[in-house]
Amino acid sequence: MSFYTSLSGLKGAQTELAVVSNNIANVGTVGFKKSRTEFGDLMSASPMSSGNVAGQGTRLKSITQQFGQGGFQASERALDIAISGEGFFMTRGELTGGRMSFTRNGAFGIDPERYVRDSRGAYLQVLPVDTEGNVTATGISATRNLQIPQTSGASISTSAIDISVTLPQNADLPASRPVYNAANPYAFDRTDPNSYNYSTAATVYDAAGNALAATVYYVRTGAPGGAVTDSTWEAHLFVGNQEVSSNPAQTSPAVPLQLTFDAAGTLTAPAGPTTFASAQPSGAAQPLNFTVDFGTATTQAGGPFVPTAFDQNGVAAGKLDNVSVGSDGLVTATFSNGDTIPLGKVVMAAFANPSGLRQFGDASWGITGKSGDATIGEAGKDGFGVIQSGALEQANVDITEELVQLIAAQRNFQANAKAIETANTMTQAIVNIRT
Repeated sequence: MSFYTSLSGLKGAQTELAVVSNNIANVGTVGFKKSRTEFGDLMSASPMSSGNVAGQGTRLKSITQQFGQGGFQASERALDIAISGEGFFMTRGELTGGRMSFTRNGAFGIDPERYVRDSRGAYLQVLPVDTEGNVTATGISATRNLQIPQTSGASISTSAIDISVTLPQNADLPASRPVYNAANPYAFDRTDPNSYNYSTAATVYDAAGNALAATVYYVRTGAPGGAVTDSTWEAHLFVGNQEVSSNPAQTSPAVPLQLTFDAAGTLTAPAGPTTFASAQPSGAAQPLNFTVDFGTATTQAGGPFVPTAFDQNGVAAGKLDNVSVGSDGLVTATFSNGDTIPLGKVVMAAFANPSGLRQFGDASWGITGKSGDATIGEAGKDGFGVIQSGALEQANVDITEELVQLIAAQRNFQANAKAIETANTMTQAIVNIRT
């Protein structure tokens, strides 16, 4: 019987060696939780037996995981998140048959469909929130896959442009510049700086949100003199490489907008917004139709050229700029148009007996009867830990402790092997007596 007693010790030591080796092997695994072996002694006893009964060896009672806190490793990724305190992230994926799984591994990324997944392809679960970031529904049935939108808002085509400038009273007439003569007559050409006085530029948008450069070139065409007291200018409006006509009835050649100022420098014409011809320059998904208003702020005065305003009412859909995760688990997306949209709160789960969870591998677990049902909540509330973005939880393995335990398990194995050798020697001695 001593053979079997020592054999049970050998098996126990071998199991302990395997558990310690697994702990050491996973010292670099994110979110890994170490395990320990728990043994119990075997006794063969009956109600009438005496107390002088030798034990029958040992048996493995359980391999229990230790869910202590691991250290944090800093990361530069917003979707690398760690839990400081109690709780698990909740994920759902095909590898678990669509069932929920739970993990402390917060290394998440975005797939081609903009869903947030872990390394196993499981979807990170969040609770829905309102525009203020407050949770609107709770419980496992309310959880959903976290998806990061690429854009925010709808594009609006430019329909009105408001321009304000101050034009100099002493500006010359480009047509009178010495560079032009009979052999080289004057003609406006946006690529020729001699053919205009000044220019201003801004960005307009088509219905698809495509940004297009809008440039206005100012050409003085008439100055006060003799009986003439007014000054006249032409405003050539280009969107992209196409000049847009101020006369919808004549698009080729485009008609520039005529600006007239009286002797006091007040704009007298046009008296209000001017409807320009429809235009679809290169890069525009649809034609643009807009008005241009120089308003009452446009004047002619002494001093330099001053572009006061060049405003338009078009809007492009916002492009994703950044994703952040707060300590309370609130996931927020920021867009180029200034929108900040809360997308959901990362679900936190806890169990009455986490050691009873079933291991799936990759530092993830599933519910069993021993673990109890999951309790769902928010980070930083009801005993749940807080979330730290830009960090990953390391394995909670103390390599020094494991190496010492490895030596102890090795000694246990050697001792049990020696007990078997001793029993074999005693048995051989008895056999030799008979012979």
